[in-house]
Amino acid sequence: MENSEDIDQENGMKESLLDKHPSKHQVGGLRTLPFILANEGFERAAFYGLEPNMIVYLMGNYGLKMTTGSNIIFLWSAATNFTPILGAFLADSYVGRFWMIALGSIFSFMGMMLLWSTTIIPGARPFTTATNTTTSPTPFQLILLFSSLGLMSIGTGGIRSSTLAFGADQLTHNEDENAKPSCVGVLESFFNWYYFSVSFAVLFALTCVVYIQDHAGWRVGFGVPVLLMLLSTISFFSASSFYVNVKPPKASLLTQFAQVIVASWRNRHYDFSSQLNMDRVYHVVKGSTLEFPSEKLRFLNKACIVKDPTQDVTPDGVAVDPWHLCTIDQVEDFKSIINIIPLWSTGIMLGVNANTSSFRVLQAISMDRHLFTQNFEIPPGSFGTFALITLMLWLVLYDRIIIPLASKVMGKPVRLNVKTRMGIGLLLSFICLVVAGVVESVRREMATRGDHDGASSMVRMSALWLVPQVCLFGLAEAFTAIAQIEFFYSEFPRSMSSMASNLYGLGAGVASLVASVIMSGVDHVTTKFGESWVSSDINKGHYDYYYWILAGLSLLNYVYFVFCSKGYDQGKRALRDTKVISNA
Repeated sequence: MENSEDIDQENGMKESLLDKHPSKHQVGGLRTLPFILANEGFERAAFYGLEPNMIVYLMGNYGLKMTTGSNIIFLWSAATNFTPILGAFLADSYVGRFWMIALGSIFSFMGMMLLWSTTIIPGARPFTTATNTTTSPTPFQLILLFSSLGLMSIGTGGIRSSTLAFGADQLTHNEDENAKPSCVGVLESFFNWYYFSVSFAVLFALTCVVYIQDHAGWRVGFGVPVLLMLLSTISFFSASSFYVNVKPPKASLLTQFAQVIVASWRNRHYDFSSQLNMDRVYHVVKGSTLEFPSEKLRFLNKACIVKDPTQDVTPDGVAVDPWHLCTIDQVEDFKSIINIIPLWSTGIMLGVNANTSSFRVLQAISMDRHLFTQNFEIPPGSFGTFALITLMLWLVLYDRIIIPLASKVMGKPVRLNVKTRMGIGLLLSFICLVVAGVVESVRREMATRGDHDGASSMVRMSALWLVPQVCLFGLAEAFTAIAQIEFFYSEFPRSMSSMASNLYGLGAGVASLVASVIMSGVDHVTTKFGESWVSSDINKGHYDYYYWILAGLSLLNYVYFVFCSKGYDQGKRALRDTKVISNA
């Protein structure tokens, strides 16, 4: 637990968030948030209404093997998580957040329309013969499929890259753009409830939309996301006259960081040992509290060394060529970003574990999915709802019960440190994989000894045994994902808020590629010794072994997180000590 740094400031911030009476001509504020959240909420419901059953659609209607279909989904997921970073860069530097969300909404709608067309246009997908076999897809059919997935990834990148930062703009548009958010406690609460609303949309997708696909077929099932995406687009544009639209800065921070790299490389021949530290002249921007850079990542300090004050700096104190000379603040900001990268990378393994959702769909299909009565079955793609329910219940419990109660007992505002929450989530993710391996081991043993339900191939084992692992993962995501987003948003400059809010998504994109590499590697190696562990026939494969491989990697990842956390704290202390010495 840690104290809030400024209680009065937090209370003032809360009052501004609760202002329900904006003037007639005022823009921004709470009245714009329902339209912004509805835009992403409907988009999430549409996207996640398509994703869970996509492996079933590809295997059943395109005749693809399990590994091929899973790799397509992995790559689609990776693209969907990478494009928000590109969108965030364009939004922060050139386009602006409003137009990025607007264009993303249009592209997503086009992509879902194109995917829907594969279910209604004859010849848009492979034919199923009289013997219930599927013909191989033609190049045109694959191009149509991949184009639809690509358009959705581009659209998703536009929407998710900027929604969180765009919503924050509506509440904090009077604050200094270069300042960090003023209140940690309100920031945490804001992210919690944003995540809650998004999770509710995904919950709707995994229950209602997936249920429609299972019972009404692909035409209707893929048509519903199209309708949801249309509502998403209309919702966003309907309040366009009320939005605060922050213009991108004239000089992108990414450009400034690039200047640090180029300048330090051009000055690489400068010998640090030839002069004492205090004898050097550094380029200091007007109003800066730093007089010389920190010793961490020392080679970057060459970017801000003034070799000849008469030639390198103008009389106004501005660098003649910013690609040869940078300010100390530029260098230290760049060091801060580099210092975050190791902690960011620890979240990749959580994303790798999330990519086992296709396995659970195939497991659920082979198990007894009846709930309470023989007339109702849980759709195989809906088991992810238990993770979302767990996540939402924890957010409400944490924000409305645990934190207020702990604050009352301690007599002062308290909260869990972000790095503590990250670590708890990573440990829960490891436990989740261990439980998943045990459950699959039991299920496979029952299947191989012929313990089936009558003449069907369904194992005489309730699919509810999948629920504990799903709930554990939901809790792991509630801890780690939200903590990482809050951490990045707090540490990055305000002018990079779109980038900061999408770093976790970038990790998820990298995780999808890593998951694809791990699966392909396991498939390639184990096939040499017999049946693949990730065989399309779930009873011939060894999904339990695969889960345990991921569990071992997750445990190693937690140890890596501990070292990265300590390294980050040391880097922060070094920068703080430098500021103290400079001020002295």
